[in-house]
Amino acid sequence: MTSILAIDAGTTNIKALLIGPAGNVISKANYALGINYPQPGWVEQSPNELWNGTREAIRSCLQNGPQVRVLAIGISNQRETLVCWRRRDGCPLYPAIVWQCRRSTDICDEWKAAGLARAIQRKTGLQVDPLFPATKIVWLLRNQPEIRTLASRGEVCFGTVDSWLIWNFTGGKVFATDASNASRTQLFNLENASWDKDQLALCGISAQDLPTIFPSNASYGEADLGTGQNVPIRGVLGDSHAALLGHGVAEAGIVKATYGTGSSLMTLTPDVPAEDRRISRTVAWQLDRIRYAYEGNITVTGSGVAWASEFVGAGELESAVSRANSLKNNQGVYFVPALAGLGAPYWNDRARGAIVGLSFATTKEQLVRAAVEAIAFQIADVFRAMEEASKTRLNFLFADGGATRNDWLMQFQADVLQRPVRRSRVPELSGFGAAVAAGQGLGFWSSGPGTTETQSDLFSPKMSEAEAAEVIAEWQKAVEWADTHY
Repeated sequence: MTSILAIDAGTTNIKALLIGPAGNVISKANYALGINYPQPGWVEQSPNELWNGTREAIRSCLQNGPQVRVLAIGISNQRETLVCWRRRDGCPLYPAIVWQCRRSTDICDEWKAAGLARAIQRKTGLQVDPLFPATKIVWLLRNQPEIRTLASRGEVCFGTVDSWLIWNFTGGKVFATDASNASRTQLFNLENASWDKDQLALCGISAQDLPTIFPSNASYGEADLGTGQNVPIRGVLGDSHAALLGHGVAEAGIVKATYGTGSSLMTLTPDVPAEDRRISRTVAWQLDRIRYAYEGNITVTGSGVAWASEFVGAGELESAVSRANSLKNNQGVYFVPALAGLGAPYWNDRARGAIVGLSFATTKEQLVRAAVEAIAFQIADVFRAMEEASKTRLNFLFADGGATRNDWLMQFQADVLQRPVRRSRVPELSGFGAAVAAGQGLGFWSSGPGTTETQSDLFSPKMSEAEAAEVIAEWQKAVEWADTHY
């Protein structure tokens, strides 16, 4: 039997999947990652754990599955997380600065004060925000003398998680990224589809410090799996992009939302999309050609529920969420989870979380309920902004990710959107999308991504438009407070 090995290197877990020609998961394994918070607003991970965890997930996946011939590897990855390593020996020079990290807020403020924000967004498609790797690189060069010295000699590699994995898989022979990941660095020019010289100069680096940009289904070299078998890496995509491909979306007018630690909404556009300050513009993927998309990034969704549950001592997370779902209403309690600033469509990196509507009657479960509702409210905010930016009515939402297993959340999402929600039954959709990209050039799929047509569950709105408008108005009041009181 032949298969594609998919690696989904997320923020909290690394998954390895063996996927067969029918799109079926033959075997899978998971490695849980640690996350460090050394200071308020700082978020870090160990680059060595990212790599060792990937190897362990692969080992378990291959060991637990039947004997198969792996034709290729596909990689999907958490985006915007910056890894910095020494070119000579691949030794990490600093912890990986995770996409959620806010340490470069002051640098963002400098760029805004200098009047650079509009030009940067026009060229790169991205708002000036600590989310993106560009200001993380500037922070490292300013605060780490060893990195600054090595970078001046061309001895440093700056890359996202995909580049770090490719480097290690190939024993340092290949330093590369794909167009989707490159477009999330704030160093990539959307029009030219290459590293932007002005952005490189602003950050104090050169193109040689960054990976070579490949198509998403290019050949990235041979990976040593440690089993005596070398396998070509043939598909690389950012996780949100991979999920869109996994849904089988091929045309504009459809939105997908990935529900994870944070959340991303994405919809394809016919060409480079028009500017909108609320919504990012990005490369969806580069297969036969570059496809562009609008994207809205929400910093805290699933992680906000986990935080709220732990904060109030609600016990085991799944049980706490189940009890919260059973409540008749939220009793007027709203939680704005700006624990690491507000992302799209507000883009306020200094905003902080707020809980409004508390009373003596408020229970632990109601706060957890408010955190679950906040996922749906934030996604609805971005959906509406995306609809306005694209000047197209978006008729329904494709949903994927761990939190979508919550039926109550999916129904509430349909209610506040007043649109149907189609939930994928494929839990590992990002890895699946990376496998689609990897298998395309090999003729692995008999008729392309559509061969693996994703099964889905449909949730239609049950709440009236008036009821939806009422709860949305209350949510907006809470957001306004968090957006202005910091």
